[in-house]
Formats: sequence, structure tokens, C-alpha cells
Amino acid sequence: MTDNQVTGPAGTTPQGPATEDTGMRPRVLEPGQRTCVWVASADSDTTELVYETSETLLEAPNWSPDGKSLLLNGDGRLWRFDLGQRSGQPVEIPLDGVPPINNDHVVSPDGTHLYLSGMDGHLYRVPLTGGTGTRLTDDDGTLHFLHGISPDGRTLAYVEIPRGVDGVPGRLALMPADGGRGRVVNTGEGHIDGPEYSPDGAWILLNSEAFATEPGHAQIVRLPTAGGPLERLVASRTVDWFPHVSPDGRLATYVAFPAGTLGHPENRHVAVHVVATDDWGKTLRTFPLFGGQGTLNVNSWAPDSRRFAFVSYPMADR
Repeated sequence: MTDNQVTGPAGTTPQGPATEDTGMRPRVLEPGQRTCVWVASADSDTTELVYETSETLLEAPNWSPDGKSLLLNGDGRLWRFDLGQRSGQPVEIPLDGVPPINNDHVVSPDGTHLYLSGMDGHLYRVPLTGGTGTRLTDDDGTLHFLHGISPDGRTLAYVEIPRGVDGVPGRLALMPADGGRGRVVNTGEGHIDGPEYSPDGAWILLNSEAFATEPGHAQIVRLPTAGGPLERLVASRTVDWFPHVSPDGRLATYVAFPAGTLGHPENRHVAVHVVATDDWGKTLRTFPLFGGQGTLNVNSWAPDSRRFAFVSYPMADR
């Protein structure tokens, strides 16, 4: 979710023009800051810097279904970066009839469409190669922040927040992928974010403050898609966001913020953790970086489950 793309306090990252009604706007790089897009091995500490720029703040890589490209948002638009042309530049994917987008975007399981969150608070569907978008959500008085699609392609999982109301926790909601009204799923007390289906469709994974003993202490949890209580997967001192399971179901990633962090802000020293899904409490490897918001908001696993992507935002003076 992109709650920190709403105009923030003095000292936060400068922003582009705001979207009417919601106040959300694309993030931009600070002076001396760079976008660094990385690809990491699933089974080793190997990382590769595949793209770097000081011009555009890119976020939240998805992997294309053929495993040849990364899809990232930046400047309110969506871009495709060809991994086979490391000296090349990202190419814009046309999103006709879609407002500026944020960093909540997923690829349909059949590889034919993209589902996107617009900065107007609505969800959209467009062909994978680009084209005319279709708005999927109703004017129901809420903001919709997409994060997951069921393995059968029929259901979207998103975060619902009332429009124009501050301080209200996000709630898990599900809706038909063809559009229509969503239904809220009870996840108990506390803010939730990042709902995403497991590859077998049996679980929805997310981060939740339901187990927090101090404000903002999000932890990784899951709940059965058939209904049932939350199950805590990680008990840590860090503030943990955005769980993503590999397509083969064997591994998962999430981003850990320092203890005491509220939300998932930009420009923080964070770490991407890799765990085995049969023991979420044991970290297999850790990739420290300067980033946070935009680093790992959506599932960035390669189709073969052997690699994943993430983004860092180093500053010249840090």
C-alpha cells in the first residue's frame, strides 16, 4: 500500500503533482539519490545490480511471466526493463484511460493481464503488453490498494481504507477479478497490509498489527482462504512487511524495518529476509539496504523460483 505517498511532513521525499481527491502522488528521488534494481539468488548470497538511475524513482518489481523482464512503476507510470539488455533503458507500458498508478501491481496467473492500483484509489486491469484499462472498483467510499490475485485468477485481495478519514486501520477485502463490490474479511484488531495468496491458494499471507504490543509493530501472518483465525508466522523485534512466497512454495521474502517504525516509510535502513516456508522464524539469508517503501511491495519472484528482485535507494551522503 502507498500510504506514505500522501503529502507528508517536512523533510520527507519530494513528490510529483497530487492526484485530485486522494492527495496521492508519485515519489521522486532526492538530490544525490539513485534507484538501484537488484536481482538476488534464492539459494545463495549472490546479488546483481541490473539497472541504476538517478533520473527516475522506480519501485516494486514484478517479474514478467516469461522470466525475461521486470515490471516497475515510476513517475505514476509502468515500465518494462529487459534483463537481456543490461545497457538498455526501461520502456513504458501504455496504460490508456488509467490515472497515475502507485506501487501496487500484479500479473494475472495466466500471464495475460496486469492489475493495478490507481492513485485515484481505484483498481484497474490492462493487457500485459499495455492498452486500454478497465476500472474494476465501485465508488463505495473507500480507497482500494491491490496486493494479490488468487491462483485461479478469479479473486483480488486488497486493502480497503475509508476515503477522507485519517487514522483508520486498513482492512482485508476480496472482490471478483472481473470487477464489482468487495467484501471485508475479519482479521481482528490492528492495521493490515500486503495481502497475497499462497501458490496453492490455501492461504492469504499479509502483515498485521493484530499481535502488536506497541504501536505499528507489524508481523507476518496468514489466514486460511476457507476462513479461520490469523496465524502468526514470525515473532520478531523488527517491523515486518510484505510477505511474498516463491511460485514453487518453498521460500518467501519480506522486508524488515527497525523496531519502532510506524508504517512502511521510505529512506530507511531495512533488510530483505529470505526464509523457508516450513520455518518462517529462521532467516536463511539477509540483504541489508537503504530503502523501505518501494523496495519489495509486490511479489518479485522469478517464475522459476530461483531468483527475486528488489530495489534500493542509496543516498550520496549515507
